[in-house]
Amino acid sequence: MDVFHCTIDTSHGAVRISDTIDGAAPLVMIHGSGSSRTVFSRQLHSHLSRNWRLIALDLPGHGESSDARDPQSTYTVTGLADCVGEVAARLGLHRFPVLGWSLGGHVAIEMAGSGNGISGLMLCGTPPVPSGLLGMLRGFHPSFDILLASKENFTSRDVERFQSLCFGDTSNPSFRDAIARADGRLRSVFSRAMLRGQGVDQRRTVEQADIPIAFVNGFHDPFVKLSYFSGLNIQLLFEGKAHVMEGAGHAPFWEKPESFNSMLDRFLNTVAAHETNTGLKNHRFLSNRSVF
Repeated sequence: MDVFHCTIDTSHGAVRISDTIDGAAPLVMIHGSGSSRTVFSRQLHSHLSRNWRLIALDLPGHGESSDARDPQSTYTVTGLADCVGEVAARLGLHRFPVLGWSLGGHVAIEMAGSGNGISGLMLCGTPPVPSGLLGMLRGFHPSFDILLASKENFTSRDVERFQSLCFGDTSNPSFRDAIARADGRLRSVFSRAMLRGQGVDQRRTVEQADIPIAFVNGFHDPFVKLSYFSGLNIQLLFEGKAHVMEGAGHAPFWEKPESFNSMLDRFLNTVAAHETNTGLKNHRFLSNRSVF
């Protein structure tokens, strides 16, 4: 399956995307801090593209996208969600599921909570925490390493450490370049906005959502408290549990692509079935109302 690349101009800056174009239904994939759309290459160039339209983008300040025109506005969870929404609108996407990794997962939850036509969420390395500092501490391990996610200026040692934390010993040389390229202002602005409680309450959003939600984490994730997920009450939790992938860390879709892609395929079929059932229920409801 061919993958096509283009640049879409938004109010936040120029955004570079990869798009398989063909497929039954779209999936939008949002990377984490310091990464780029290439982290999803093992999904874009897989059997998934035979059945699904896969779209990955570089967030502002990352990869081949431009830095934000207004960093203080764009580099927040609400600003990034708005940017992805603009890209989706330009592509003619009205309702679609999202695979969000780490920071990208928080952006995806913000989109779902803001009524952006999200039909399903698969979240990797993204605990949906309540607003503010105490909420963050519930879902993440407090450590000096996690402070890198908010540090504006990276040294070469910081780049190497962040790469190791995100990808372990499975990293690709291009990932280091992506981390070094990333606009460090995003890390500081985004983290401050999250600590202030900007945007939707992420825990409340996923617990009140009426769409399928999947949590997929690596057993060795250095950032995320896996125990946090057992306390969530999700209406449509994919396969009835939060999935933990053995032998994987913070990026299970990269580290264990075959197992992950099989799970992602099942999830997308679950989302499609839910959308069909919801449409049928709404049709019956409207038909019954029209009798009176």
